[in-house]
Amino acid sequence: MISEADAALAALLRRELLDASRVQVVFDPPTKEWAAKRNGPAVNLFLYDIREDTRRRSSGLVPRFGDDGRVVARQTPPRIFRLFYLLSVWGQRAEDEHRLLGQLLDTLLVHDLVPADLLPEAPSPVGLSVGLPPEDDRSFADVWSALGGELRPSIDVVLSLPIEAGRSKETAPAIVEPLHVALSDRDAPENAGESAPQSVPVAPKRVGRKRAARG
Repeated sequence: MISEADAALAALLRRELLDASRVQVVFDPPTKEWAAKRNGPAVNLFLYDIREDTRRRSSGLVPRFGDDGRVVARQTPPRIFRLFYLLSVWGQRAEDEHRLLGQLLDTLLVHDLVPADLLPEAPSPVGLSVGLPPEDDRSFADVWSALGGELRPSIDVVLSLPIEAGRSKETAPAIVEPLHVALSDRDAPENAGESAPQSVPVAPKRVGRKRAARG
């Protein structure tokens, strides 16, 4: 799902703002070597961290429904992972970079979720956050230092990506026909005489506990 999230984020920017013929969208680490080989303006979406959002982890099993609305399986709920992207703009002049960076910020702020048509296989909506403060154990300056480059203006883009965890367990098929109990002559009263085995329909009973009668 991570590669699908990459493609969805790039497709969102291309569809709403960028001219694919002029501005490239790349995911390479923005190192000095990459910057020296760059050809033309580019928007760099560097995925620099992946962390689970443990506050949103849930337990138990959730039902999965079939086309007819019946429960066909039960599975563990998806776990939410946060994908942190460092969005930076690379051009010929700083003024052009800042202008495009502002347009990208305006475009991303419109969306709280990644459009569903860009990630149709996601088990639930994918959240999109922009400009969040860095985690307590890092800063953006540390990220740029680790890349070996100079600090540049950038936008922190975070996707909250649900990922399936564990396996699903299929449920038993639903009972759609009434049960039948075959009665033989041994089940009949003594004065009823001999009779052929009969089939008596019995409605399915709901499973539940009966409260004990109070004396």
